[in-house]
Amino acid sequence: MGFIPTQLGSARDDFRRARGQAALQEIMSRFTGQSTQLLSYEEVAKQLKTTGQAERGLKEIPLDAIVGSVGRYSDFTRTFLPKQDSDEHRWAGVRVAVTDLTQGGLPPISVYQIGGAYFVIDGNHRVSVARRLGATTIEAHITEVKTKVPFSPETSPDDLILKGEYADFLERARLDESRPEADLTLTAPGGYAELEKQIEACRQAEAALPEAAAKWYDEVYWPTVLMIRERGVLRDFPGRTETDFFLWIMRHRAELKQESGWEIRPDAAASDLAARLKPQTAAERVLDAMLPDALTKEATPGEWRKEKLAERYTDRLFAEVLVPVSGEEVGWFALEQALILAKREGARLNGLHILRSAAEAEGEAAQAIQTRFSERCAEAEVSGSLAIEVGEVARKICERAPLTDLVILNMAHPPEAKLLSRLGSGLRTITRQCVRPVLAVPGTTTALERVLLAYDGSRKANEALFVATYLAERWGSQLTVLTVVEPDRTALEENDYVRAYLELHEVQATFLIRPKAEAPVSEIILQTAEEQASDLIVMGGYGAHPMVEAMLGSDVERVLRASNQPMLICQ
Repeated sequence: MGFIPTQLGSARDDFRRARGQAALQEIMSRFTGQSTQLLSYEEVAKQLKTTGQAERGLKEIPLDAIVGSVGRYSDFTRTFLPKQDSDEHRWAGVRVAVTDLTQGGLPPISVYQIGGAYFVIDGNHRVSVARRLGATTIEAHITEVKTKVPFSPETSPDDLILKGEYADFLERARLDESRPEADLTLTAPGGYAELEKQIEACRQAEAALPEAAAKWYDEVYWPTVLMIRERGVLRDFPGRTETDFFLWIMRHRAELKQESGWEIRPDAAASDLAARLKPQTAAERVLDAMLPDALTKEATPGEWRKEKLAERYTDRLFAEVLVPVSGEEVGWFALEQALILAKREGARLNGLHILRSAAEAEGEAAQAIQTRFSERCAEAEVSGSLAIEVGEVARKICERAPLTDLVILNMAHPPEAKLLSRLGSGLRTITRQCVRPVLAVPGTTTALERVLLAYDGSRKANEALFVATYLAERWGSQLTVLTVVEPDRTALEENDYVRAYLELHEVQATFLIRPKAEAPVSEIILQTAEEQASDLIVMGGYGAHPMVEAMLGSDVERVLRASNQPMLICQ
């Protein structure tokens, strides 16, 4: 039976409207940058590296999941609108057959299935008409095609390039076989070549690439991804993947190594990168512009501890130590103290010598400092290297501190009592702004075996408790906990917390309570350190607002001015 003329005419009108919409979609795509192209099955199969196929029978499939065609991908848009005028007669015939019950409706189409997407083998016009009529599913004979890389209906032609790069990478590295749980999806082309270079760097002389890839995944990639997850850094980068951020970290690490002259751990590079990418509020920008650093900037309590607790690859608290070296003879005590600590921790020393001009950096004096630093590290059998920088001392130390775990510096010039002198003190700036603990060393060194923790229950005091507990637990240092209280109250609440924390870590300590009325807090701390023969004082950093502390002074500064023992200040 032939088609009724009015039905065929109506179907042809519908085809022309569909053609007009297809033309409009293509014009709009030039402005939006979003492709309307239907995918070629042949190209997708080539890019994704097919590994086999299986018949899955006759099923209803979603029309929206049909994203490509075998051979006819240039005749329809991604939404299966017709692109060729020559298709009018055939399309209209299918359109009439759908509504003509005497024709028996549409027969099933045939498709290839890759992941959650489908490619039409036979039935392109039937798909186009069905979508035009508002259908959501269609019956299809399915042949499932297996590939190395997952695929979805949302995949665009641009994404296909990435999928192809991923498939090529997996074909060589075989990580889909050795580490089937691995998901190394990237959102920008070119990254897989970088990953392969990293794998080559891990490759032993006789090892095959797949063997090196598994080693790289276990020892480099996966620990870094765990750190990314635990720190939640991807929350600020929607649409990006863990492998994206892994590559950003590794690129930033290489840049930092070149800039600093130090070896940089992945976690340090991640912290520095996250800090640089963190947006600054309008209020912070105004304050930075109006007030000097000494009155505005301050380290956030607890950030370093969170980073250390998130680390999985080491149980050392101080794996990297920053040691500024001034060149003055008294300034070398900081290096000697750092060598003692480094031998106990197995730490690496990152020396820093800061000069006022580039010309000085090329001079004999700078080279002599470089040589002396290297010789002392070699004599002590400690890994270390010295970098030379030009700039303002306190600022450069604070900039470099996030790349390490601890700053050890000379206490030769502590903050003075006078207001203007305090504001101009480099040591004050560092101890307030530095995002790492600071060990200030007087003109002597100690074994760091008898620790006095000055504890007042504040947030920063809890950071000092964290470090003091580590020294007692890991090093076996003797620990004394001092709490100075107001005359009308006790230290039961503070001491209960400390006792519970130390018991959890199976650490023994001596607890001392001193009334504040006896003397100023700083004097009580110094007197107790002398009585207990302490060779290290550990306490929290500045507690008051910078402007308040600048006017009234601080117990931290008073102890710094008078202490004969190294003093570890924790943020």
